[in-house]
Amino acid sequence: MNPYTTNDLRSLTESQRAALINLLVDEDPLVHQTVKNKILCFGNGVQDWLKEFSLDDNPIVRRRTQDILDDLAKIQFDTEFLGFCLSQGEEFDLEEGLWCLTRTEYPNSNISAYAALLDLFAANLKDKLIGFTTLNEILAIINSYLFSELNFHGNEENYYDPGNSYLNRVIDRRVGNPISLCLIYLLITRRLQLPITGIGLPGHFICRYQSPTDETYIDAFHGGKLLSKGDCVKYLLQTNHTTEEGYLKPVSSRRILLRICANLHSIYAQREDVDRTSRLQRYLVALAK
Repeated sequence: MNPYTTNDLRSLTESQRAALINLLVDEDPLVHQTVKNKILCFGNGVQDWLKEFSLDDNPIVRRRTQDILDDLAKIQFDTEFLGFCLSQGEEFDLEEGLWCLTRTEYPNSNISAYAALLDLFAANLKDKLIGFTTLNEILAIINSYLFSELNFHGNEENYYDPGNSYLNRVIDRRVGNPISLCLIYLLITRRLQLPITGIGLPGHFICRYQSPTDETYIDAFHGGKLLSKGDCVKYLLQTNHTTEEGYLKPVSSRRILLRICANLHSIYAQREDVDRTSRLQRYLVALAK
């Protein structure tokens, strides 16, 4: 739901509109914020009007106008993401859900370009895998390509950076947290129809390659380190959990998205970012249904 009261922009005269733009560049932060909130009250109907000012000669007008346009887009994508969460079952197009979440924070992301880049990564990897058939060979080539050639790696220096949870930022910077790096692994290998799924361990996230004859676990956060089922069981025991709790079962699309949103909610809450914390809380409620 749009948190701003919708008014009709047509009720304003040209002089009133000009006054709003003039006040938008006021040096007083309170005046600027008040005017911004007033413009936001008109909802998406102001977009066409504001776009001309996003090209204004005054850089402050351009920046603050674009800021409002971004906020309007975030409100729209917030509504769309909530609708997506409420309309889906346990399994859905995970990549679509991830991009829907991305737009709530980065509304200007070129989703088609990012999807095309993942297509390119998969195509390059497919060429590299020609002639290799054993599991060890396949995983060695995947890991070499993703973690050495493309240089995806775990963000150990800034583990709680919210950018680690948004797919566009992970692709741009080639760093992420355990779940986001596993998602890169999954989205690329799914394009190659490899039997790889996500496994949600407590406090960590890994991938699993499972065929009728093979089962191996992959720690994408640590450069694709290969783990046995015994290694995973040992981890569960060390963290006071058991295999009976279902931690070694593949995680559904809904649970993956829920876990990402829970991570972001925790990060924003610790940063005392009230608006983002509230927004992520709405997502958690929608996904937990």
